[in-house]
Amino acid sequence: MKQKDLFFSLLVVIILLPFLPLPIFAGFQKSFLYNEEYWFLTSFIKFALLATLGEVIGLRIKTGNYNAPGFGIMPRAVVWGFLGISIKMAFVVFGAGVPIFLEKSCGLQHAIDSMKLKDFFDASDNGLGGIRLLTAFSISALMNIIFAPVMMTFHKITDTHITSNGGTIRGFFKPIPFGKIFPSINWLVQWDFVFKRTIPFFWIPAHTVTFLMPNEYRVAFAAILGIALGIILSIASMKGKK
Repeated sequence: MKQKDLFFSLLVVIILLPFLPLPIFAGFQKSFLYNEEYWFLTSFIKFALLATLGEVIGLRIKTGNYNAPGFGIMPRAVVWGFLGISIKMAFVVFGAGVPIFLEKSCGLQHAIDSMKLKDFFDASDNGLGGIRLLTAFSISALMNIIFAPVMMTFHKITDTHITSNGGTIRGFFKPIPFGKIFPSINWLVQWDFVFKRTIPFFWIPAHTVTFLMPNEYRVAFAAILGIALGIILSIASMKGKK
């Protein structure tokens, strides 16, 4: 392992520590990081840090470097911050709406009650473990089928825009030519790798686990998954350039 990898690993540990359920950070987490009153700001911060970190790791895997001319770490962080807000909104909308849909339209009794319990183990103790598992899977599946492709495609468009403008903040704030970028996307990679493989085999199982957890830990888990999301989309972007 090179010296730069040691320094980067140390940075990753430092960034991740406040998200972990450690007593030393309990006050900070309760008052700010996991406080729903600040969801807009904390969602931005979590994904700006962690998903961008994932993209940097993806670049390291591909090129051997943590940065490159035109990569645009700061513009990517801004994009991920706003995507983080949209992901948080999706968690709330699908997390609340899917149990109602399952119970009212599909006849799955106690789907709503199962999600009100603390976690899968609490649901199991109350005889609703199987219902909680099915409901969590349904939330994850619908969220990743309906929301994720749109979000991932938007990320690809902004990624192209950032690269085309030299990775600068000034270039990033130029109008995004959606009509020009959209048909230039490598849809074979976008469909065959990003959609067809990562959604069913990684994201749906991962977010099923998310919705089996207590609410306070879902945020931490989603934030850590943000690193994986950044890596996956970064690697997909590189595959499209081959």
